[in-house]
Amino acid sequence: MISSYKNLLAALLIVLLSASCSSRWQIVQTTASKIAVDSSCDSLADRDYEAYLLPYKQAIDDKLNTVIGHSAVTMSAARPESLLSNFSADIMRESLRNNFDSVVDIAIVNIGGLRSTIPQGPVTLKNIFELMPFENELVVLWIRGDILMKIFDIIARLGGEGLSGARMGIDEGKAVKVEINGKAIRPEALYSVATNDFLAGGNDKLAPLTKHEKRWDTGLKIRDVYANFIRKQTKEGKNIDAQLDRRIYYVEK
Repeated sequence: MISSYKNLLAALLIVLLSASCSSRWQIVQTTASKIAVDSSCDSLADRDYEAYLLPYKQAIDDKLNTVIGHSAVTMSAARPESLLSNFSADIMRESLRNNFDSVVDIAIVNIGGLRSTIPQGPVTLKNIFELMPFENELVVLWIRGDILMKIFDIIARLGGEGLSGARMGIDEGKAVKVEINGKAIRPEALYSVATNDFLAGGNDKLAPLTKHEKRWDTGLKIRDVYANFIRKQTKEGKNIDAQLDRRIYYVEK
């Protein structure tokens, strides 16, 4: 079988060489230019098609510009902890309690996944889409304490991530004094961890999250989790708010 393949390849090579010897090679010269895709292209737009799309655009804009709540403060993401990362992680745990009557030990949010800020004052649905433009979903993982400690060490090396239900210090790139629900982490214990499906896949350097004992995909979009929480707060006559509480901190020397 192998020899027949070799013979076939040899025959094809002879045909190609023969064709190349009997044909003339021609050098073709080409030119290219850079076309900027910006406002300069507006004059090229199909006005009839724009008019056709306009009602749909207006309907989407009206929905996105709907005010769903109010924020007491401007929330932005930073390390080791921030108003936005604390708020986002807390919402994950609260959402599981509200939607499934399920209490999880901790929640982890990647700072890089928070793509915008929540402004002080009116908060629109557009703000939430800008904050979370991805289709990520909320998942729950059950992870042993020894594996979870490796995750905390990675968070320490990164300088912090969004965290809820736990407290940890950072000392020379290592996680120290780690507590979950006010108690020291136990290597043999099994903890429930709320996070997004992107991190659950081991992305953003959090590979140990894949070493879980069990996984529950809730089917809830993270974006919807945020929006529904804000709507609930509004219905109860409350603004959304967040605090810095040293849940992740650098150990002072």
